[in-house]
Amino acid sequence: MGKYIVRRLLQLIPILFGITFLSFAMMRIAGSDAVMEKYSNAGAAVSQEVIDAAREELGLEQSFFKQYFLWLFGMLSGDMGVSYISGLRVFDTFLSKLPATLLLTAMSIFLTVVISIPFGILSAVSYEKSKESRRGLSKFLFALIDFVFRFFSFIGNSFPNFFVALLLMHFFSIRLGLFPVIAKGVSFQSAVMPTLTLAISMSAKYLRQVRATILEELQKDYVLEAKARGVKNSVILWGSVLKTSMLTILTLLALSIGSLLGGTAIIESIFMWDGVGKLAVDSIMMRDYPMIQAYVVWMAIIYVFVHLVTDLFYHVFDPRVQQQ
Repeated sequence: MGKYIVRRLLQLIPILFGITFLSFAMMRIAGSDAVMEKYSNAGAAVSQEVIDAAREELGLEQSFFKQYFLWLFGMLSGDMGVSYISGLRVFDTFLSKLPATLLLTAMSIFLTVVISIPFGILSAVSYEKSKESRRGLSKFLFALIDFVFRFFSFIGNSFPNFFVALLLMHFFSIRLGLFPVIAKGVSFQSAVMPTLTLAISMSAKYLRQVRATILEELQKDYVLEAKARGVKNSVILWGSVLKTSMLTILTLLALSIGSLLGGTAIIESIFMWDGVGKLAVDSIMMRDYPMIQAYVVWMAIIYVFVHLVTDLFYHVFDPRVQQQ
């Protein structure tokens, strides 16, 4: 296992460097920089000499490769630079925004699991029961339960996140006045609306995934053989089917955790949730290169770590992977 982890980490190191280099290059060809954005937003007319002096102070007049390697060596030594806009240390600013994103991630994943896994299992079991039942009320009820869950899953997948956010904002904030339209600090009450927005979309997607995974397992030979031996359906479902299906479900959830930890930029911006995603959007608008690079590195580390953990899950629990 130790050799496997070391090999995977060595394979991921060049990926991290490649991501940082590409992001650094793409920002430099964006057509403007932090100095231009600063003076443009201020609405002040300044001379070219002032602009050149500001660029020289920030090191923007240096060559691309010199800027990149200076940033890279600084990052490897623990110094991610200073924000071009606020003048504060990038690492400290980033850490100050992280608790908000962690809270939103934890609440969204918890609500998604609570909704999608039980209802996905219920939908799959109802579908199987509707096929096994004879014509009558029981068959109709089982089919109806499955239809209702599939319908709401389809609706949840059809609506984009920003539209769901606006609907929730209209009903729960403007009409009912239960929650604030704009987040007032990092608090449970302010986190409810963005959490619901994210959980609705993810639950709709994962409910279908859980249903499909459970149905696929229920059609396999070991399930049919267990039924033929007279094993109770509940024992088969909770003892074998769910255990086998959880690896796929955990893999999907791990990928969602990685996405949420990177900050959901649109949702955080709509609700003015002061997390990593909103920080990234503001930094991109202002061409704050050090802050954007910190966000890119954070995202790259998250996804590399998530993929590594996912590989380890398969390596531990899937015998076919262990033999490779």
